[in-house]
Order: sequence, then C-alpha cells, then structure tokens
Amino acid sequence: RILSPETQPVFESNELPVAQQAAGQAGQLLMSYFGKSYPVSHKSSYNLVSEPDLKSEALITACIREHFPTHAILAEESNHQHSDSEHLWIVDPLDGTNNFVHGIPHFAVSVAYYRNGQPELGLVHQPSTGDWFVAGKSQGAWVNGQPAHVTESASLKEVLVGVGFYYDRGKQMRATLGTLEKLFEAQIHGIRRMGTASLDLCQVGCGQFGAYFEFELAPWDFAAGALFVTEAGGSVSQCDGNVLLVEKSSVLATNGNLHRDALQIIRPLFEGLGQRD
Repeated sequence: RILSPETQPVFESNELPVAQQAAGQAGQLLMSYFGKSYPVSHKSSYNLVSEPDLKSEALITACIREHFPTHAILAEESNHQHSDSEHLWIVDPLDGTNNFVHGIPHFAVSVAYYRNGQPELGLVHQPSTGDWFVAGKSQGAWVNGQPAHVTESASLKEVLVGVGFYYDRGKQMRATLGTLEKLFEAQIHGIRRMGTASLDLCQVGCGQFGAYFEFELAPWDFAAGALFVTEAGGSVSQCDGNVLLVEKSSVLATNGNLHRDALQIIRPLFEGLGQRD
C-alpha cells in the first residue's frame, strides 16, 4: 500500500512527498529481498548489515539529493559524523535488520527531516503491512491517514511497556533486565521487545504501548518516531529526564501521563551505568 489520497495526512510539506517517495521505493526494494538469500556482513556477531540495508540507503539518499541537493543526510550505513546543517535528513534504511534477516516481518524504513536542529517531519513505513506513520511539527501524527493519539492511561498498571536492547551484552544489558524487573513489580500488563525502535515509538504514539525505553539508540533509530510520539500527545526524553538530542542517546517515550512514574523506575538503573563511551 502506498500513501493514496485515502491514507494521506491532512497537512502539507515540501519535504513530505520526497520522504514518501524515498520510503516507498525503499520499502518495495526491501520486500523484493525479504525471505530470500543475500549477502550479510557482521559489525559484530549480533550486529548485522545486509545488502538490502545498503541498497535501501543508497536509494533513499539518491532520492533526497535529487530534490534537495544542498541538504545534509545522516544515515545509518554512511558517514556517522554529526551535521549541524540547517537542513538535515536522518535516515534508517532498514530498522530491524535482525528481524529482517531472520524472516520476521517486523521492520521499517525511517525518514526524518530536521531544520535548524529541530524535527519538522517524521515518517516511518512498515513495508510488510503497508502501514505509514507520519508526523509534522505542530501538525499532528497520522497512521494511514487517520489521527493517532497516545493512550490516556494514568497508571503503569494499565499498560504494556516496550523495551529495546542495544548491542552491549554486559553492564547495560543487566541494567535493562533489572529495569524490567522493577517494571513488573509496578504491575504493568507486560513487556514487549519487538526489535524495531522506530515502530516501538509509533506504537506509543498509537496508544498500543504506554511507554517504551532503550538505554542507547542512534539518531536514525528515533528521529522520526520521537516526533510521532510528541505529535500524538506523548512525551519523549532521555532516560534521565534530560532533553533528547540529535546524537547517540537513551530514549524514554510515554503517553505523557506516565512519564514521571516511568522515570522514577528507569532513571536509577540508567544513571547507575555512569559515563559510557
């Protein structure tokens, strides 16, 4: 499914059609590979990069540069240097690579546009379902053309909580597991670890999760999804409560009502990690 008139968000943006075109083409490319054999390399034994990752990123980058040749692009598989450009696109060409490689149809293309360091547009496309999650600054969040909104739940006892694990298999992993224990003690409905951060954030924005956290993410993991959460009425911060920046960071996203209670549980274990490289 592409963004037809029935699934279009109601707002307009010069960047939105380009983001749609790039993500739609990338989604078609990914689905042409899904379930088949292709080259996979390893950043580590469990941090994978595949041929579809690289081709998807090249396609998206080419599409953006065709329309906005002077804009900067920060993408997962390319140069990771931070850009302070007035116009910055932040791209994850295949969020959920491990799911993709193992034949699990839960992955996404994430495209965000920032102007002067602030998010203006966030788009997350789930090719396997045809779903589109789109948010515009001060213009709301939309899923397949319908308004999205966070859950109105006022207690952690009423919600599911999403979680992600960074590639660290040491202290950070143990801190995350300890946080899950504390959340279960708070009587949440359950934990879900889906493996695709951009979609986890969209699930907060759509009211499926009351909260989601991860102790380390890159900007391409959260740039589009974080805007979707805030435009859907939720709150996003680092796991210590500080403002989320365009750099490697921890992320806590909630429906807003639960942010303080979630921070009380998550912050102590996160701060116990101390400074990390």
